[in-house]
Amino acid sequence: MSFTLCTWNINSVRLREPIVLKLLADEAPDVLCLQECKSPVEKIPTEGFASLGYTHIVASGQKGYNGVMILSRRPIKEVARHDFANLGHARHVAAQLENGVIIHNHYVPAGGDKPDRESNEKFGQKLDYLSDMRDDFRANAPARSILVGDLNIAPREDDVWDHKKLLKVVSHTPIEVEALAEVQDAGKWVDVTRADIPDGKLYTWWSYRARDWDEADKGRRLDHVWATADIAGAAHSSRLVREARGWEKPSDHAPLFATFDL
Repeated sequence: MSFTLCTWNINSVRLREPIVLKLLADEAPDVLCLQECKSPVEKIPTEGFASLGYTHIVASGQKGYNGVMILSRRPIKEVARHDFANLGHARHVAAQLENGVIIHNHYVPAGGDKPDRESNEKFGQKLDYLSDMRDDFRANAPARSILVGDLNIAPREDDVWDHKKLLKVVSHTPIEVEALAEVQDAGKWVDVTRADIPDGKLYTWWSYRARDWDEADKGRRLDHVWATADIAGAAHSSRLVREARGWEKPSDHAPLFATFDL
């Protein structure tokens, strides 16, 4: 079974339904994982997706904030949803494909502006979320699994436009990078994207604040595709649809792809 998977922080699935439909029509991934859907499940616009063959949906939603969904052309069934750090947020859902592979879709908290737990509650929530992810993988070793999503951390020096300037900026601080590494190690996850594209600058997010995001190119790799070691070798063809960041009414993230032959 070969399938192509895409992960994308869409920043409101209802507002940006047209570009989701464009991506599905142009790129035709078998599975699309969306984060920051900002919609109750019952209000997600499914008719257009179904018209393109995406009739299977697993989602966790809430009004106006967060929200994750897995949209598929192949049958899927929900197998888990976690409320890490007990935030009461819709930030995780997991679905299983017919071949038994489990796909975890995560939207890790952004963490606010200051990288300090004492003065910034949101940063503490982010660290707690990551700690709970780590502990869950230590207690329940994942197998034949893929983890995708907006993890809101750019771990490598070449995952940001300027490593030194961003060392004290939330998403690239040493404490966050270390926390993400502990999550990865706990599940023995392989960073599929960097296994495929090992060298060079690579970004999936560019701020709306940039006057010309493409020319300035001050990006960060906040979105990830991981796989457990038992299936990571089956992954290939990782790529980014960078131009989607410039589509009409875009998300500030670009879609990230990987293909698996299992």
